[in-house]
Amino acid sequence: MGRTSTLLLSAAAAVLAGTVPACAAWQPQKPIEFVATAGPGGGTDNLARAVQNIVTKYKLTEQPIVVVNKGGGSGAEGYVYGKASAGDPYKVIFGTSNAWQQPLVSKVAFNYTDLTPIAAMAQDEFLLWVKQDAPYKNAGDYLKAAASGEFKMGGAQSKDTDEVLTRMIEKAGKVKLTYIPFKSGAETAVQLAGGHLDSHVNNPSESLGQWRGGTQRPLCVFSPKRLPQGPKVTATEGWSDVPTCTEQGLDIKQYEQPRTVWLPGKVTPDQAAFYVDLMKKVQATPEWKDYIEKTSQVDTFLTGAELDRFIKEDLEHVKQVAGEQGWLVK
Repeated sequence: MGRTSTLLLSAAAAVLAGTVPACAAWQPQKPIEFVATAGPGGGTDNLARAVQNIVTKYKLTEQPIVVVNKGGGSGAEGYVYGKASAGDPYKVIFGTSNAWQQPLVSKVAFNYTDLTPIAAMAQDEFLLWVKQDAPYKNAGDYLKAAASGEFKMGGAQSKDTDEVLTRMIEKAGKVKLTYIPFKSGAETAVQLAGGHLDSHVNNPSESLGQWRGGTQRPLCVFSPKRLPQGPKVTATEGWSDVPTCTEQGLDIKQYEQPRTVWLPGKVTPDQAAFYVDLMKKVQATPEWKDYIEKTSQVDTFLTGAELDRFIKEDLEHVKQVAGEQGWLVK
């Protein structure tokens, strides 16, 4: 058994026993702020609130936690806030790969190196969504229709993960899509339900309610294999029933988004260690497993050198796509 597995099992035992081992020398002494770098209802907001609920339920810290949304500037507001809070261990920033991708493509007042990486806690899937009554039965039908004229594709934020995927769809499907950014995936889902868009590429959690409510449906998932079997979303279908996009002729084998946690820069090693340990304890709970299953994410935990390596590899991939689009900041 690896060291990570041992730590998780130990944390799980501690949580279930109702005790909190003092694994870090530093402990918070005042309320903690969870900063979601997106609007309410999106995947980043959902993650911050899921972690808040688990920490509160199991009393993993004695201090109260409040979630605040700072999604302005495609999430830059939250990261700049973190940068400005250097040395403050009471600001915990929840984001995605936009922490390191955004400075590549936009003139923003931060870089991911201004922050202290804590962990990547999950990989979120992407699906191609259309209105429930749309005539397309699969991605192939969608691409044929999109080729006849400009389709409106919605997404959370601009020059971020959703728009990167949209441009990949254009290239793979040989179509032109008009990309319209919104503050969050939740807002994008509302716009599609209202008929203001032809499609979007939301994560599962961001459109779960709309699929269940019968206003939109997924055509395919950008994954090398179908999602794990879980509870049905509608009366007849669940995530495992959604075909992969490659099955349907859209040759994008895999596209995922990491859910990341950060502290401001210039915090102490003990302060960073406290939050690494806290997130490990969160992951050891049954509520976290429920959250992962309901949102159809991939459970993971990257920290330290592993997370640093992941970031650098992803940066190289994004540089290629951004360079093709002429987005790179000069």
